[in-house]
Amino acid sequence: MKFLALEIEHPGAESADFAPHLRAEAARAWALYQAGLVRELYFRADRPMAVLVLECADAAEAQTALASLPLVQAGLISFDLIPLAPYPGFERLFAAGG
Repeated sequence: MKFLALEIEHPGAESADFAPHLRAEAARAWALYQAGLVRELYFRADRPMAVLVLECADAAEAQTALASLPLVQAGLISFDLIPLAPYPGFERLFAAGG
C-alpha cells in the first residue's frame, strides 16, 4: 500500500536542535529507501518540510518505518500519514455505454 508522509515540525524545535541528528537521519532514510519502504523523498519548495512516499504492507509498517528516523526519535518531528489508493476515474472512460 502506498502512503504519503508529510513532516510536522514540533513547536519549539530550533534549527540547532536538528544539526546533531542530520547525518544519522540521512543514513536512516537511505536504509529505508534501500529496503524499499521509502520510494521517494522530497523537500517542499515553499517551506523546509520533508515529504516521503512509502510503500508498506499497512499503516502500522509505515508508522514503524517513520518512527525509526532519528529526528522522530529525538521528538523534533512527526509525520501526517496519508493512505493513498489508485485513481478510479479512468474507469469512467471505458465503462459500458459511456
